[in-house]
Amino acid sequence: MISTQVPPPALRVKATQSAAHVVDAKKRNRRRKGRYTGFFFILPALLFIFVFMLYPLVSSGYMSLTEYNFVYDDEPKFIGLDNYVSAFEDPQFVTSLTNTIVFATIFFIILMVVSLSIALFLFQKIRFISFYRSAIFVPLVVPLSLAGLVFLWILQPNYGLLNHVLAEVFNMPFLAQPWLSQSGTAMGSIIALSLWATIGFETILFLAGLQSISPEILEAAELDGARGLKKVFLILLPNLRETYILTATWGILHALKVFVEPMVMTDGGPGTSTLVLYQQVYLTAFTYFDMGYASAMGYILGIIILVLIVLNFLFLRKKGDSGV
Repeated sequence: MISTQVPPPALRVKATQSAAHVVDAKKRNRRRKGRYTGFFFILPALLFIFVFMLYPLVSSGYMSLTEYNFVYDDEPKFIGLDNYVSAFEDPQFVTSLTNTIVFATIFFIILMVVSLSIALFLFQKIRFISFYRSAIFVPLVVPLSLAGLVFLWILQPNYGLLNHVLAEVFNMPFLAQPWLSQSGTAMGSIIALSLWATIGFETILFLAGLQSISPEILEAAELDGARGLKKVFLILLPNLRETYILTATWGILHALKVFVEPMVMTDGGPGTSTLVLYQQVYLTAFTYFDMGYASAMGYILGIIILVLIVLNFLFLRKKGDSGV
C-alpha cells in the first residue's frame, strides 16, 4: 500500500532551500566559467598591449632618465632629468622643434579648412558625387614613402614635371624653382605632400559627421529658410562638435609626428631647414646611438601632443556645453 503522508512544513522549507542553494551554486559556477572564458578571449590583446605598448613605454621612460649609448655602454647610468634640461640647450633640438611647430601649424590649419570644405561639397546632392567620393579616397591607398618618391620626381629642378609644365606649357620659366634645394620652398613642398596624402581621410571623417546629422534637423532648417551659407554656418557646422574633436585629434597627431615626408624628400635639408623632431629622435637613437637622450626627446614630443589633444578636447567640450 502506497503512503500518501505529506511531509511537515519545516521539512518542505528545508528541501526548497537546499534546491535553491544548488541552483545558486550552479549559476555561480556558470558565471565563473563565463568570466574565465572571457578572460582567455581578451588575453591575446592584453599580451599585445603589454609587450608592444606598455613595456616599451615604461622602458623608454626609464631610459630617458639615463645616459646610455647602447654600442659603447654596458648598462644605463641614471642621471635624472639631465637629458630633458640638455634638450632645450641643444641648438639641434631647438631647430627641429621649431621646424616641427612651423610645419604643424601650417599643415593643421590648411588640413582642417580644406577637408571640411571638400566634405561640405561632397555632402551636396550633385551629379557624379560617387566618383568624387571615390577620388578623394585614392591617396589613402598609396604608401607615403612611395608618394614621397613620386613628389621627389615631380619637384626635380631639371627634369621634374612641375618645372616642365611651368616653363613649357604655361610659358613661365621664371616660376621654375629648385623646390627641394631652397629652404623657403622645401618646407612648403613637404607640407604639400602631407596634405595630398591626408586630406582624403580627414574629409571622410568630416563627411561621416555630416551624414550623422538628423535629416529632421536639416528639413526643419530648410523649412525655416536656412539655405546655402546660412545652412552651413547655422546648422551644419554647429552640429559637428564631436567630429571636430576627432578630426582635430587626428590632425594634431599627424602634424607633430611627421617623419616620412622630410626623410624621403629632403633628409632634413637643405641644411636643417626641414629637420623635424621625429627625425632628430631617429638620428640620435640610430645614428649616434644615444638611446637615453633620444628617449627624452621622444617623451618631450609625446607630452606636447598629449597637452594639445587634452586642450582641444576641453575647449570643444566647453564650447559645446555653453551652447556656442
